[in-house]
Amino acid sequence: MSPRHVLLAVLVAAIWGFNFVMLKIGLDEFPPILFSALRFLAAAVPAIFFVGRPSVAWKWVIAVGLVLGVAKFSFLFIGLKAGMPAGLSSLVLQSQVIFTAVFASVVLRERPKMVQITGIALAIAGIGVIAWDYGQSSPLLGFLLLVAAGACWGVSNVIMRYARPADMVRFMVWVSAVAVLPLFALSLLTEDVSALGRMDWAGVGAIGYVAWISTLLGFGIWGFLLRQYESSVVAPFSLLVPVFGMFSAWAFLGENLSGLQAAAGGLVLAGLAIPQLVGRRAARTEVRRELLVPAGR
Repeated sequence: MSPRHVLLAVLVAAIWGFNFVMLKIGLDEFPPILFSALRFLAAAVPAIFFVGRPSVAWKWVIAVGLVLGVAKFSFLFIGLKAGMPAGLSSLVLQSQVIFTAVFASVVLRERPKMVQITGIALAIAGIGVIAWDYGQSSPLLGFLLLVAAGACWGVSNVIMRYARPADMVRFMVWVSAVAVLPLFALSLLTEDVSALGRMDWAGVGAIGYVAWISTLLGFGIWGFLLRQYESSVVAPFSLLVPVFGMFSAWAFLGENLSGLQAAAGGLVLAGLAIPQLVGRRAARTEVRRELLVPAGR
């Protein structure tokens, strides 16, 4: 990758990591499902009037809108509201990599390689240690909701592999539009929505950041990079998200990790990174091998 594109990839990771701080700010202003509904409303309108129709079948847009937009973000926001720390949440949410591999092996018949199985085992061990340590002093409900959010994200990843949207920003705008009405309905049925009448600049800023900076700008840059490079080159930069997330939570929210949580976090990141790095090395080796094969052989 060129230095400019490396900086763009790091910028996206920083945007998505800091997003967890903004989620905490927003959840201080709104109940969780209402906040999610407002986030998707802001992401969809007015962009939906300018991006054109989605480039994939409507069934995929609706499926991702319900699984990712409604289920995943409801679990995430409720888990954060239940007390799950922002920094730790940015790490636990990476369990989506595990769920994606498992669901893809079942639904898409993608057989994981031994290095992937090893990485998943390390990540599961790390998340298990985090759950045990966190459960010693806090209710496990928030942690379990974050794991459920990771599972929903894994399901949506498999759906998007089927859909293969050509324009990720356009796709996310329509996914956001699908999620709006179900989320508002759930909020009206289960929450006190009077916070809408007390909206202040902190609430507006949180909605704006999560909707426009994190969703539209973040996915826009990420989609641009994926069009320029292979996913195996771009994807490892997502491992920086929990790094930025934990640093941002420490710097802006005063959150701290215990020594055991930090060690377990390192285990999770190692488990997620090993398949990525080994896969890139294997791909480079295969390219060299092909270049060494005489023409016409």
